[in-house]
Amino acid sequence: MVDLTTNYLGLKLKNPLVASAAQPISEKLETAKRLEEAGIAALVMYSLFEEQVIHESLELDHYLSNATDFSREVTSYYPQTGNFTLAPEAYIEAVNKTKKALKIPVIGSLNGVSTGGWIKYARKIEEAGADALELNLYYLATDPMLTGSELEDNYVTLVGDVCKSIKIPVAVKLSPFLTAIPNVAKRLTNAGAKGLVLFNRFYQPDIDLENLEVVPNLVLSDSNDMRLPLRWIAILYGRIQADLALTSGVHTAEDVLKAMMAGASVAMMTSVLLQKGFDQVPAVLQDMEKWMIDHEYTSVQQMKGSLSQKSVREPAAFERANYMKILHSFKDLP
Repeated sequence: MVDLTTNYLGLKLKNPLVASAAQPISEKLETAKRLEEAGIAALVMYSLFEEQVIHESLELDHYLSNATDFSREVTSYYPQTGNFTLAPEAYIEAVNKTKKALKIPVIGSLNGVSTGGWIKYARKIEEAGADALELNLYYLATDPMLTGSELEDNYVTLVGDVCKSIKIPVAVKLSPFLTAIPNVAKRLTNAGAKGLVLFNRFYQPDIDLENLEVVPNLVLSDSNDMRLPLRWIAILYGRIQADLALTSGVHTAEDVLKAMMAGASVAMMTSVLLQKGFDQVPAVLQDMEKWMIDHEYTSVQQMKGSLSQKSVREPAAFERANYMKILHSFKDLP
């Protein structure tokens, strides 16, 4: 009998599949119930955005209006605060209803870059019954005066402030656009983070050549997108005291197995659920069990980290040497 259980943020999950934060998946209670019935092990709620609590946050106003570490022109793109008056409380109610309706763990999600109203709503999310909280650090540094160290200091301060304000475990969803990921990871765990989610997938705008406008363009992931988080999870595993979650590009059983072997505790999925439906969950679990039986693995825990950087025969495969090897693999041009 194959044991698919895993531990994430102090929660024992029946398998490693976690639905990542996505409004189409967790906004409606009926959809969340269907996902649980399909076999998902935990659900991350769609995010409550910093812009939605901006009208209650004098600290955020100070950041946006006075501090040099935020680009002033970005405020012109924020929606009017009046549009969000009821949204935060509605989010808390959604967390409460979802938690009461599901047996699997429910993880709240806050998306932003400053303390502002986060502490208040982190506490409200905890009071609503969430089993854990995911902090989604979604910020694109465009100000030439903002240094990498200043941005990282802001992240660490924010995470530390939130972790001190609540008792439920906190995971941090990171951007891959950091100079020294292991150092930031270590600082965040020292600040109180119990887990790291790699990586935040920034959605890139496109240009409409007919209307000469910059337009949003959602491109869903495929399995190739997991290469980047896979590499960094393999590097971080065993070096920091935090659970690791792989997100971006998890579509198949093979993707989940790779994530576990790199050192992830869970594999988060959204795109495949939106593209192919919730039937993919039992299909992935069935394929995982078959592969594990065929290859004589008895549990997820047995394979976890078995192909991390500290475990493989060639640790340099995750570093620069691998880059050089790939470049020299193309010898014959068409």
